[in-house]
Amino acid sequence: MNDETVQQPFRTAAEAVAWITGLMPTVGIRPGLERMNLLMERLNHPHRRLKFIHVAGTNGKGSVCAYLTSVLRKCGYDVGTFTSPYITSYANRFQYNGQDIADEDLVRLANRLKPLSEELAATEWGPLTMFEVTTALAILYYGTVTFPDYVVWETGLGGRLDVTNIVNPIVSVITNIGHDHMDLLGPTLSDIAYEKAGIIKPGVPVVTAVSQPETIDVIRRTAESKRSTLYLLGEKFSLETKSVSENETRFSFEGPFRAIGPLTISLNGAHQATNAAVAVMTLEVLRQYYALILEDDALAEGLKETAWPGRLEMVSREPRILLDGAHNPEGMKALAEALRDVYSYDTLNMMIAMMPNKNHDESLKHILPMVNSLIVTEPDFHKKMNADELAGIAKRLQSELGGPRDIVVEPDWRSALERLRGMAGDGERTLSVVTGTLYLIADARSWLLHQTKSEKGW
Repeated sequence: MNDETVQQPFRTAAEAVAWITGLMPTVGIRPGLERMNLLMERLNHPHRRLKFIHVAGTNGKGSVCAYLTSVLRKCGYDVGTFTSPYITSYANRFQYNGQDIADEDLVRLANRLKPLSEELAATEWGPLTMFEVTTALAILYYGTVTFPDYVVWETGLGGRLDVTNIVNPIVSVITNIGHDHMDLLGPTLSDIAYEKAGIIKPGVPVVTAVSQPETIDVIRRTAESKRSTLYLLGEKFSLETKSVSENETRFSFEGPFRAIGPLTISLNGAHQATNAAVAVMTLEVLRQYYALILEDDALAEGLKETAWPGRLEMVSREPRILLDGAHNPEGMKALAEALRDVYSYDTLNMMIAMMPNKNHDESLKHILPMVNSLIVTEPDFHKKMNADELAGIAKRLQSELGGPRDIVVEPDWRSALERLRGMAGDGERTLSVVTGTLYLIADARSWLLHQTKSEKGW
């Protein structure tokens, strides 16, 4: 074995990605920032050169990141966007001006991180996790390769102990707080709010759309203790929805610095107007305090052109198939409201798969009464919920709430997708929905659009 082979363990992006994603089942999730701090020290703190917009929340993080990225690019800025999970390929997570990281950059940076990971593995700190390596790779990409003007930086899980919390942002964003990852973040909304509020840094403004009294109280107290100005939806800024139709929602925005509107978004659902308003408030903070050049035309165009895969996305017109990664009660509630308010149909057929650590009863209660036929399947992922078990919950709720006349169990997601397509026939008045875990959405989307499976993952 020559020196080059020892120093450069990966020759292709596929090899590098296999190493990184392989850390998930072997090392798992280990919340905390100790290993990340040690790693950044060895890398000479590249994150300190960058301006981060740190985005946390239960739902809507990805959409807010997409709005921010689109508008900032329209304003002429170079933008790095780090998101999770990924829908199509691992490289989706690291975008610079809307383009995935190049294979050669991914390989080079992974080769830089591999020996450092092995060094740490030999100490009492133990090996780096998949998300630690991934986050470090993002920091290296933006801090040593592309040097964007802004980095839109999505949390992975929670906030306080999330690896992304290594950064000191110029503004923090908490979209909302709901019932998700309660096995890791705590049993109550106040517990979850405490974890999300962990991204609030001393003196750094925070924008949020949290709505429950107990979550507002936690966010407010945290902001006050950090002397951070709090921009709360309904208090410091507001929106008024003007009209809602498929692929077009119009709303006006009023904030502490000015009123703007009407603005138009093409992402569907009333919740997307809220997400867009959160993004606008964040941009207004940057305009007011960081001299961001935000022209009205660029704001309007950036919002309207924002796209986000797998969220109320119509991937097929004949038959009509809608994808939506509603994987918790709040997501299902938003999906149900959109199905009532935005889409027209006589028959609603649905295919669903979930992960085992979700609040299945509360999620299904929002959607089951609307559904004519339900197909229960399983995602192609090592941690998945058994289709028979999920169908059992659906059948129990069906007897209480009404809903599907048929509940079909088909564990193979591709066979389930074919059954869903077959149910649609040629009818324009039938709407087919694929929902639940993003691991299912990722594969269904790739199969419907490209006839391939996705890489998908956290």
